[in-house]
Amino acid sequence: MPELAATFRKPFAEQVAAWRLRLGELRPTYGSADPAYAGHDRAFMVAGAVKADLLADLAAAVDRAVVDGTGFEAFKQDFRSIVERRGWHGWAGEGSVRGEEWRMRTIYRTNMQTSYMAGRHAQLVDGEYRWWVYRHSGAAHPRLNHLSWDGVALPPDHPFWGTHYPPNGWGCGCLVEGARTEAGIRRAGGDPGKKLPEGWQSADPRTGTPVGVGKGWAHAPGDDQAQVVLAMRDKLPVLPAPIGAAFAASWPEAARRRLARAFADFVQRAALAPPTKQYFEIAALKPSWLEGLAAQGVLPKNASISIRDTDIHHMLRTAKTNQMTLEDISALPELLEHADVGYLDLQDRLPTLMVYLIERQLKLILKIDFTERRRGATIVTNLVRSGHPARSTAVTADLGRGFPVIFGKAP
Repeated sequence: MPELAATFRKPFAEQVAAWRLRLGELRPTYGSADPAYAGHDRAFMVAGAVKADLLADLAAAVDRAVVDGTGFEAFKQDFRSIVERRGWHGWAGEGSVRGEEWRMRTIYRTNMQTSYMAGRHAQLVDGEYRWWVYRHSGAAHPRLNHLSWDGVALPPDHPFWGTHYPPNGWGCGCLVEGARTEAGIRRAGGDPGKKLPEGWQSADPRTGTPVGVGKGWAHAPGDDQAQVVLAMRDKLPVLPAPIGAAFAASWPEAARRRLARAFADFVQRAALAPPTKQYFEIAALKPSWLEGLAAQGVLPKNASISIRDTDIHHMLRTAKTNQMTLEDISALPELLEHADVGYLDLQDRLPTLMVYLIERQLKLILKIDFTERRRGATIVTNLVRSGHPARSTAVTADLGRGFPVIFGKAP
């Protein structure tokens, strides 16, 4: 449909975030890659693609299509180049012009549509709309069931959305709009009085899914987007630093707010209970920070920035004369986002990034590639080890000690 194709060329933050959530797991598949469960919101797969380098190249090609809006023709060129370079044979559609065109279009459209609708789901949840309105795609040859749902307006918690939130099958271009009033429903193309057709919940015995919903499509892409930022955050330690930094930079503002709220709750619990070395990923190294670190020969293994409840206790302890406040610690995600300048200290065992917030008169200490064995697993992160009040003279003093500037400008 033309209007959807135009939308695909204009990716929005929630769509990019929903798509890049899949990049933390490139999942090989030997047969059909039907999206039979919501786990496809957390992984990238192409039916028949099993080699890691092939999957990585295909994921990169889709990433360019989603994030840069390069379009279908550019994706086809990328796909053909990857297939030839990686020697991939035996894939569905190979060997005929129509078959290859169908396969490339299926891969392109499925990833574009599901990431679009997952991102749209996040917007609808964050917008707190009273009603969600189902809109048919307007396809020239409509699926009659999909057409029968067109214009229906239901509350966001209605069971219909758990199984019928689009897309509802391969090539489905149906959409959902949000509304707060009956007039808003009409403006969105809906009918406030329209009811769901009888038997909308009936299962198709051939597929096990509701009639009109394709096999494996009876879930909402991104249906847990209210918590998506926590899932996105958990991907950071397993992504290479440049990818993780770019991934975090694409997080929508609503996701950052959810992370900030979740971290504030963590800080409150940590302040009241004995420390257990529990970690919380609060942010990510920025791409510009990575460039500055690389210029000094420091290449972090990942972009994750974490803090432990142990370190929160350390920063709050009453014995410290220059302790941080509970309010400052709770605001760490925002403080890191708006840091003014960072210096690198290479004199310690681990590279240490000293981050300053000049107006807030605060200094944070990050240990790069802090590594710890815990419960049989190795944790590698960039740890906020400590923090304390610091006047602007401290920034000048560090500059005088010869520490290289990683980002920002000294006052």
